[in-house]
This record gives sequence, C-alpha cells and structure tokens, in this order.
Amino acid sequence: MTIAVKTAPSIDKVPEALIINIMVKYEFETLDSVFSALADPTRRAILARLATGQSSVSELAEPFDISLPAVSRHLRVLRNAGLITRHKDGRVRRCTLDAAPLQAASDWIESYRQFWESQFDFLAEYLQRAQDKADENPDDQTQGTLKEDE
Repeated sequence: MTIAVKTAPSIDKVPEALIINIMVKYEFETLDSVFSALADPTRRAILARLATGQSSVSELAEPFDISLPAVSRHLRVLRNAGLITRHKDGRVRRCTLDAAPLQAASDWIESYRQFWESQFDFLAEYLQRAQDKADENPDDQTQGTLKEDE
C-alpha cells in the first residue's frame, strides 16, 4: 500500500504571482480596516486626542456623550485597524496612537492624487488647444470642438 503525502512547496518554488497576490490582499485588507475605522467621527476625534499623547480610556471617553462600553467598542475597532495600541499601567488602561497605518492610507491616496492631477493636466491641454483653434477660426461654426486625434 502506497500513501501519497503532499508537501507544501518551499518558498523558492512558490510562484511570484501568488506572493504578490497575497501581499496585495493583505495591503487592501489593511486599508479597508483603516478607512472603515476613520469613517466614524467619534473614532477620528479619539485619534485626534491621541495625536497629542497617550490617554487613559476614561480620559478618551470624557468628551463624548456615550457609554464607556461604546467607547471601548470604538477603541477595539481602532486597535483592530492597527491605529492604536493599548497597555495596562497599574489599574489604568492607556492608549497610544500608532500612525503607521495612516501613512499607508496616505500613500494610497497620494497615488490617486497624482493620477487625477495628470488627468486635469490633459484636460487643460485639450481645452487650451480647443481655445487656440477657436481663436484661429472665429467664424467657424464648430469652434471649441476637437477631433480625438488632434
């Protein structure tokens, strides 16, 4: 009787595309959790407070008209997104901001900002060419329109 045992491929035999897909999936899951956490104004206010330094959970809860368990749920979302760390200092739980996930979100947004700026540059060039053509032929009924190949 022969038993076939399937072993996992070594890391040098794993297709590169698989590694990239896993990394992309991880990156987007991280971005999803960061943007989800930032979607709530209470969580954004908590992060703004933590940007000035660490705080206890009760200090973070103070300005809000919500229960301490509700604040704890907000803190759990922020912690799961990697935006804060919590540690115990005696009997007090303290929270600290971890801005690294915000940098990843900022980098992602920056890539799209560059894309849209280039699109606006193309639009400005197109409009300038249309205006130049209209200025050259003021009596032309089709002024302001360009063919796509121009």
